[in-house]
Amino acid sequence: MRKSTIKDVAARAQVSLKTVSRVINDETGVHARTRERVRKAIAELAYQPDPSARSLRSAQSYAIGLLYDNPNPYYVIAMQNGVLSVCRETGYGLQIHPCDATSPTLANEIVQLVANARLAGIVLAPPMSENQALVEILAAHGIRLVRIVSAAKDPQDGSACIYVDDRDAAYAITEHLIQLGHQRIGFLWGGKSHGSSWERYNGYADALTDYGIALDDALVVEGDYSFDDGFRGARKLLALAQRPTAIFGSNDEIAAGVLAAARAGGLNVPYDLSIAGFEDSPFSKQSWPALTTAKQATEDIGRLAARRLLADIREQALTVQANTGINPELVVRGSTAPPRPNS
Repeated sequence: MRKSTIKDVAARAQVSLKTVSRVINDETGVHARTRERVRKAIAELAYQPDPSARSLRSAQSYAIGLLYDNPNPYYVIAMQNGVLSVCRETGYGLQIHPCDATSPTLANEIVQLVANARLAGIVLAPPMSENQALVEILAAHGIRLVRIVSAAKDPQDGSACIYVDDRDAAYAITEHLIQLGHQRIGFLWGGKSHGSSWERYNGYADALTDYGIALDDALVVEGDYSFDDGFRGARKLLALAQRPTAIFGSNDEIAAGVLAAARAGGLNVPYDLSIAGFEDSPFSKQSWPALTTAKQATEDIGRLAARRLLADIREQALTVQANTGINPELVVRGSTAPPRPNS
């Protein structure tokens, strides 16, 4: 079948090509009924604007980038889906670009990427988004960007961001375990280059302090946001003479690794060992028992970041927009329970 064109949409909606273009670009000045008629025609004809062709026809770019460096594929896919959904709604293209956050030439690589791909702006994911020096270099090159960062409140550092309160959610998870009766609670770090790892650790430590439980360094193991590090970290904790009765993994992949280690050691989850994760990824729902976790809504974070970026690109706001905060919520499932008596 022939691919629908903008002329087909205009004919179906009985409007001019300019009106269709203004609706696609979400410009003001189009009557609500007319806008709805054009959108209906777009849906009926399954019309998809060509971002590269639009960019070539004008000085404006109709593509944005999503840049990430994260070993967790579920996080990356969810973030990608969130950003892509907004791009599809607005007729923008999306270039997804994995990066090495430790590369000494990272800033130059991003500047070249934006220039060569003619990107209108970028969504910058952790840990690059939390590298203030990198952000300042990109801003100095005139690159529009929105960062996704881990913070309890708006950092108010002059850069657009979506901030996630990982600390409060980690506090809630740890508090849940304490209120079940656990005193020896292990903690498995994610990558220390990620601000979220520090925030989740701080939430864990704050909860222990508030409930009068001493922080035991032997119960804290460094690692990365991966299943393998969760498995290795859990084996180390479970080999202690006085092992923990609960383990909090910094994300669901880590927690799934803990669950595998517990089963390999013949432990019953949750009665011999309670396990909690973070992010509410597919791991948390598909494991058995399902994992207690914090629902982070990564897709929604991606959508918010993309909408903020496109609003900034179009300069719709006459004043500086406030940054948006996300509060992950505790989700209690079958992997946590009171410890066995005498454990």
